[in-house]
Amino acid sequence: MKFISTIAFLLVLFSTNVAAQAGFGALYYDGDVVGTIVPPAAAPMTGKDPIYPITNGVDNQLPVAGVGPGDKHYHGGKWAVHLVTFLMDVEPYLLTSEHEIMDAYDAGDITITRAMEADFKCPIQRTPKG
Repeated sequence: MKFISTIAFLLVLFSTNVAAQAGFGALYYDGDVVGTIVPPAAAPMTGKDPIYPITNGVDNQLPVAGVGPGDKHYHGGKWAVHLVTFLMDVEPYLLTSEHEIMDAYDAGDITITRAMEADFKCPIQRTPKG
């Protein structure tokens, strides 16, 4: 049941109104909004490419991909889910890249929790949306 609710959570994150169309979604990659193909296919415990859904971020916060097409370590969207949560005493702010997430972690603003049961497959388009 936890796996199903996590996948439902990810689907909500990916179905955004930021230039989204039926069957497509968006996420951040290196500061750009890029397209995704939704719905993803479940692939528990098989992820290789880091993706960071932000559980309690600012309005319109999209998930953040750690790698993408053209990167040496991109595996075609075999996402290893890392849930990002702002600490209760921290005012959430927009995160748009893996680098920003690591900076927020180093600053003690967020926690990062590996959610292997939520891993999934979903390719992204490197061309920025908009």
